[in-house]
Amino acid sequence: MKLSGSDIHLLRIFDSVVRCGGFSAAQAELNLSQPTISNHITSLEKRLGVQLCQRGRRGFLITEKGRMVHETSLKLLTALDDYSDQFSDLKGKLVGKLRVATVDCISTDPKLKLPEALARFTEQAGAVDLELSLERPQDLQSKVFDGSLHVGIGSFEHRIYGLEYEELYTERHSLYCGRGHPLFETDEAELTLDIVNAFPTVHRGYWSKRVQREMQGETADTTVWQIEAQLLLVLSGRFLGLLPDHYAGSYMQAGLLQNLLPEETLYECDFQMVTKQGRKTQVVSAFMLEIRKAFFE
Repeated sequence: MKLSGSDIHLLRIFDSVVRCGGFSAAQAELNLSQPTISNHITSLEKRLGVQLCQRGRRGFLITEKGRMVHETSLKLLTALDDYSDQFSDLKGKLVGKLRVATVDCISTDPKLKLPEALARFTEQAGAVDLELSLERPQDLQSKVFDGSLHVGIGSFEHRIYGLEYEELYTERHSLYCGRGHPLFETDEAELTLDIVNAFPTVHRGYWSKRVQREMQGETADTTVWQIEAQLLLVLSGRFLGLLPDHYAGSYMQAGLLQNLLPEETLYECDFQMVTKQGRKTQVVSAFMLEIRKAFFE
């Protein structure tokens, strides 16, 4: 089938419904009523000849064919947006889309210069549609590779062939326990790594076994995928965990966290800016330039 402009419009509506998790949730984003959205999805189903989703008392549920359509349409919509950006480059004006993502819990790091870069970029590129999101390191790299994201900022243990990495800064992590933990308020002179390693630890699911061994213990007693979830478990007083020092600082001052063997448990994460190899649009190049200025000038 040949796609028309109306088909593209329907695919964008379907993408919004899938991302939001249903017709009702997509109303605010699309600025359309639920019946109108439902009619659009029905039209798309008739156009494609497949059932995209089930709706009823059990709520919204995407079908397997609907999932395949969504995955394919995402590639199409991303490519269309990128081509639009490239055509805009011909005008010599910074317009189009810029999709940027970072890992979580980095805003309290004084070494992070991203806000400064964003301020300078948006001042000169006010017409650019900027999207900023949070992603897990592996997901961030994958989305930069497939074009869903233009620029990512994070710490990446495993690098993907086909991506470019630029070093930005280093983030320090140390081992912490929360108030109520048996080691809380223990004199550091009485602590050893053997004592510390005997207690349950919470790790991040994207850490490899090698990194876990370097950080704390051989295996994870509990696994999370976000640093804030890790912090909550450490604050419970039931687990130890390595946290960014800048992120734990205010909780230390409030007497809710204690740093354990800071010199022996120190772990450093090198942060990079990651982009896909090859030609960059003017928008992406301009943003990368502001990142470099913010961090190195």
